[in-house]
Amino acid sequence: MLAMFMKSYCRATAVALLVIGSMSLTRSLAENNGGDYARIAFLRPHDGDTVDFEAGYIRHLDWHRRAGDTWTWYGWTIWAGERQRWFVYASFGHTPAELDNPVSPAEDERDNIANVTPHAEFVGSALYEFLPQLSRGKTAPTPTPRLELTTVELAPADAKAFEAALRAEQPKLQGETLWYRMVAGGAQSRYVRLRPRPTLTAILDEREQQALPTKASALVTRITVEVLNLRPTMSYSLPQTQ
Repeated sequence: MLAMFMKSYCRATAVALLVIGSMSLTRSLAENNGGDYARIAFLRPHDGDTVDFEAGYIRHLDWHRRAGDTWTWYGWTIWAGERQRWFVYASFGHTPAELDNPVSPAEDERDNIANVTPHAEFVGSALYEFLPQLSRGKTAPTPTPRLELTTVELAPADAKAFEAALRAEQPKLQGETLWYRMVAGGAQSRYVRLRPRPTLTAILDEREQQALPTKASALVTRITVEVLNLRPTMSYSLPQTQ
């Protein structure tokens, strides 16, 4: 009798642990927005057309709302960098299946042509994969007022060594630091790092953390650092922050 009880108890415990593990995995996926892929793209407003561009883009976001888009879209303006005043829009945490099924592509394009393209030029769009082993934080960035965007390019042959160098330093990361590897959208290996921060002061106070590890830096062919301002009115369905 005792043997049968212990056997049943062990089986029930195993099932309970399996259920808990499954719930934890589901919760983890939900916290990371369900997937590992991000789309990051750039728009360059025509000179002297910024006001009309912003109004048109906001109208386009309203189309997304009316179309029932379930994605979250971040919008930033580049405040300091080579691409000053360019607009960055991005969506994070998607599975391949979700990327295959955006909301009403044909209607989306029609509304873009009507409201956005008369006032701006599309100047780049890339698909990225989130790299959690190199990062501190979740798939999608916290929507803070400021964001430090670092773009790194290197020879394709150096990609594994570059990631290994960053992985070795990952435990030392202090603040939210998100790394993404470009999957499609450029001619060579490219990585981007997002560091959301509440103020410009916070970014400047962490300049020592801005530098890449020595072993990773030695492999870089080009690196740019830009500061972005979040545009809540030019974003869609942003997550709530504490």
